[in-house]
Amino acid sequence: MSDMYVPVNEPLIGDEEKRLVADCVESGWISSAGKYIEQFEREFAEYCECREGVSTTSGTTAIHLALKAVGVGPGDEVIVPAFTMAGSVYPIVQCGARPVFVDSELDTCNMRFDEIVRRTTPRTKAILVVHLYGHPVDMDPVMEFAADRNIVVIEDAAEAHGALYKGRKAGGIGHVGCFSFYGNKIVTTGEGGMVVTNDERIAALARQLKDLAHGEKRFTHVLPEAFNYRMTNIQAAIGLGQLRRIESTVARKIEAASRYTERLSDIRWLILPKTESWARNVYWMYGVRTSDDSPVDKDQLIGELGKVGVATRSFFYPQNRQPAFNCYNDSDCPNAEKLSDTGFYLPSGQTLTDRQIDYVAGKVHEIFDRWS
Repeated sequence: MSDMYVPVNEPLIGDEEKRLVADCVESGWISSAGKYIEQFEREFAEYCECREGVSTTSGTTAIHLALKAVGVGPGDEVIVPAFTMAGSVYPIVQCGARPVFVDSELDTCNMRFDEIVRRTTPRTKAILVVHLYGHPVDMDPVMEFAADRNIVVIEDAAEAHGALYKGRKAGGIGHVGCFSFYGNKIVTTGEGGMVVTNDERIAALARQLKDLAHGEKRFTHVLPEAFNYRMTNIQAAIGLGQLRRIESTVARKIEAASRYTERLSDIRWLILPKTESWARNVYWMYGVRTSDDSPVDKDQLIGELGKVGVATRSFFYPQNRQPAFNCYNDSDCPNAEKLSDTGFYLPSGQTLTDRQIDYVAGKVHEIFDRWS
């Protein structure tokens, strides 16, 4: 076992976050009221080029709020990529709607537009676009297609804070955008999420739904269904500090990815991430895949890297193959399965150093040299 250990991801909590949290604690406003919640919602929405921000407890609950606020319910269908995590799918089921799984591109890992078209039916209420691993989906065709059919577009941008599509912020292009602030995200609050939109009606309903649908009179509630999805002021204080240095965080992510690419590009059996010309890929994770003729498969690589202190994670397991969603599996998604079978990501955290990148790349080379 190596003396060096490189975590797959590690958050970076800076002095500004600590200062804001200390101020929050000193003020006594540590729960779901306080000035930092409003500030974080406003500044994050502005960063996404949206008018409204609604904080919540996670990316999953942000999606749930978005779906409920746009009226998704029983009998509706929501198109979603098979290659994503379960947090994108459970909220659809919780609304009583049917997730319709579509396949993905191998290059960007994002959902295929032709599959969206093929799987759309008169029952399609929404398209849940997921920007995978920091690379935005090609949004123009999706938005044009949805507009022609009166379909709502919701962006799951949990992994794409700061990503750009033709100069526009991911999460701010569809009718609603949803973000996660989990500990491994580009902006973290420990746990937490955000709904962003330019639609005041959607924002107002999301705010009401997330806070038990309180009426004007204390302890009255005006909707038959509502949730307790409130973010705390402490979390918002952390998020505000994180947000105020997001551009430097993104710059470092891109720089680290470039260094990985430079050091791994000569391994012909390793497929490196691609960035389209119209995108700013923020490389939430630096994901790689093994080629069909690779002398070592994904699982062997993960095992060998673990022996020398390099932590990794497999790509997502396709949702259309999940035991939880078997009843919705009515379409093959071969690319999603191939991505899952061959892909994993290398250490990509905000504390990652150039020395660690070089160490990881060197060990990948050693493994391929030994196995080939």
